[in-house]
Amino acid sequence: MLLLLLGSFGISASIAAETVKVGVLKFGTVNWELDTIKHHKLDEKNGVNLDVRFFASEDATNVAMMAGDVDIIVSDWLWVSRQRASGEDLTFAPYSSSVGALMVPGGSPLKSLADLKDKKIGVAGGPLDKSWLLMQGLAKQQLSVDLAAQNEIIYGAPPLLAEKAQQGELDAVLNFWNFCARLEANGFRRLISTSDAAKALGASGTASAIGYIFHDKWATANPQAIEGFIKASGDAKALLARSDADWQRLAPVIKAEGRELEVLRDRYREGIPKGGVAEEEADAEKLYAVLAELGGSRLVGPAKTLAPGTFWRGD
Repeated sequence: MLLLLLGSFGISASIAAETVKVGVLKFGTVNWELDTIKHHKLDEKNGVNLDVRFFASEDATNVAMMAGDVDIIVSDWLWVSRQRASGEDLTFAPYSSSVGALMVPGGSPLKSLADLKDKKIGVAGGPLDKSWLLMQGLAKQQLSVDLAAQNEIIYGAPPLLAEKAQQGELDAVLNFWNFCARLEANGFRRLISTSDAAKALGASGTASAIGYIFHDKWATANPQAIEGFIKASGDAKALLARSDADWQRLAPVIKAEGRELEVLRDRYREGIPKGGVAEEEADAEKLYAVLAELGGSRLVGPAKTLAPGTFWRGD
């Protein structure tokens, strides 16, 4: 009997769930997926225990990652590449290709980038925001115009700019995808999306804008943890892709209902990565070249190309 007990204990210990500490913004859209994982126990199903830790800003999550306080955060591949170029071993697993768009009121006479002259444009994320740089790059390539020079640019926080747009204080606004979706539900339309701009500048598909970030060393030392987490993430995406009921359950978390919830759901689903890692990496390399030219060293640092190993392949 003792041997049987010891044997059972050994088996249980060998399959015990590994805790994965994930640092995210308290009100970020990633919480919709993490909430789905926890609600349906998709972490337990895949041999991990998800420990979600909330932070007030992206900088705070970055600091927590570098200090080793969390195992995984959410950021973009450009930041990962810059960190790798400086000697860090961070790597990127695609999470979502949902990106922002240049939005205008439904009744606006503006139809394309060519119509943007002497306009007041709100831009979320600041002058080095990747979406803004891509829009400027496209305008220079197709129209030989400088969007920043020929317009009044208002930089600000996403919710503030969304509010100003709805109040009619802006002719157009370039915002993050979830704020664009809420605007869309309230009568705004897309002038051009960031993904359209990226494709026009050479990307073959819709590269993931953000992903799960972790250290190579941690993933190598904890293969069950990273594999289980990635599988749980995939399970949650598959569920949110097919289940409208789960979106209704998430409504209080998302703080949306009716048409607004439907648009957020549909735009989220559009952003679920569909290509392979090799395809994602190839598109990122093309976009990196464009961004490096437009943003310079202030954006990408000294590296002229995407750092090898930026995209995690799970080898």
